[in-house]
Amino acid sequence: MTTTTTPSTIPGEWTRDLTSRAERYAAGKALRSNAPRSSHGEWVPDPERPDPISLLEESNKTRLEQLVPIRYGRMSMSPFAFFRGSADIMASDLAKTPVSGIQAQICGDAHLSNFGVYASPERRQVFDVNDFDETLAGPWEWDVKRLAASVVVAGRQNGYTARESRQAVVRCVQRYRESMQQFALMNHLDVWYFHLDVESILAMARGMAGRKELQKRVGRASARASKRTRLETFPKLTETVNGQYRIKDEPPLIYHYDKLDTGKDNLDTEEWRALVKDYLASLPEERRMIIFRYRSLDVAQKVVGVGSVGTRCAIVLALGGAEGDDPLFMQIKEASASVLEPYVGASPYANHGERVVVGQRMMQAASDILLGWMTYNGRDYYARQLRDMKFSAEVETMDPVLFTAYVELCAATLARAHARTSDAAQISGYLGKGDTFDRAIASFAEAYADQMERDHAALLAAIKEGRVQAQTGV
Repeated sequence: MTTTTTPSTIPGEWTRDLTSRAERYAAGKALRSNAPRSSHGEWVPDPERPDPISLLEESNKTRLEQLVPIRYGRMSMSPFAFFRGSADIMASDLAKTPVSGIQAQICGDAHLSNFGVYASPERRQVFDVNDFDETLAGPWEWDVKRLAASVVVAGRQNGYTARESRQAVVRCVQRYRESMQQFALMNHLDVWYFHLDVESILAMARGMAGRKELQKRVGRASARASKRTRLETFPKLTETVNGQYRIKDEPPLIYHYDKLDTGKDNLDTEEWRALVKDYLASLPEERRMIIFRYRSLDVAQKVVGVGSVGTRCAIVLALGGAEGDDPLFMQIKEASASVLEPYVGASPYANHGERVVVGQRMMQAASDILLGWMTYNGRDYYARQLRDMKFSAEVETMDPVLFTAYVELCAATLARAHARTSDAAQISGYLGKGDTFDRAIASFAEAYADQMERDHAALLAAIKEGRVQAQTGV
């Protein structure tokens, strides 16, 4: 059974009628009649499913042409790498699957590698979703399905048995369901305040299988992330040229804009200075005061991620004094329309940078204090600090027990993100206390992993045939 999603606003009007948790739970449970939980286990490609390579080619039309081969090269490395770069393909597929009718602010690209550790404004290390390029209000199930599918695709890449991957994905969805039950019983403000810092993760690990290895990994990752600060980054990314600090060129991943090459449509230092005024307007007054204390010195293009390769992305070096002991690195990233928009409706924000920033603030327990947005030359951007104690898990190095513990952590985090902007009681009512939904999503994830392997093979064939050009090793 397939139900159609229609755009709607997230509940939250000040004057809305109040109902009890029990009533909201019952309302969610009643939605099973429209979309049975077992129906989520279905995945059969639509006979008119678009060619996946054509969808990738379409998305490349707005990207920097010289970087597109790097995108294809990175996606070609494995089915999981392909999965990471193909949120647009899965959005098209998910639009044809059942939904409960309950909406939340969703990530739109909730795979395992889009979770990680970063610094809160209080300088505590927190674990959360950390990519919001596709965020929009939509069916919460779509995030769950993308996360679950990434579990199976990654498990297969790691060489796990079918049973081990199945157990991991079932535990992932179970943890989401049980976490949502927990949030359904909490007060709204308590849900908003809830966060997972390193200490919370270590405490959670005590009740998990493989807890010693998880605790060791978390401790090691925390120590490594704590060193990834602007002060540690400064000597690695910069050099002195004619007495001035400058970002080091590391082509093709970090490079300066050639003003004589007008065909590349990139950002340069002068354009960044033009962007700053718009960016400052997006910040609260007290945050603007911080930016005013820094002087921008240099801007360079930077290639990032897998799915983002080819979008306009740059890093900015600024200093808070002539001594060079107070650097600030900012990352500017292009924000275009979410891949979800054709299926759930247009963003309510005219600026897609604002869409990303607002969605991030909604879903994250704590966000970068310098997160803001801007528009320049007809393109939208958002900005944030670069490498502020950020660290992502090395999923490919995990054994099945540790992997399962990690996917449970991601699932609990995703449930909290959804509970902040939706009605946890309704979602919990729909999910129920049994494992019907868990098993259904696991079946979907296995079938969709098969689909990703076929799509990855199609990309390899397209590269071999010369249809697309791929640059590997970068």
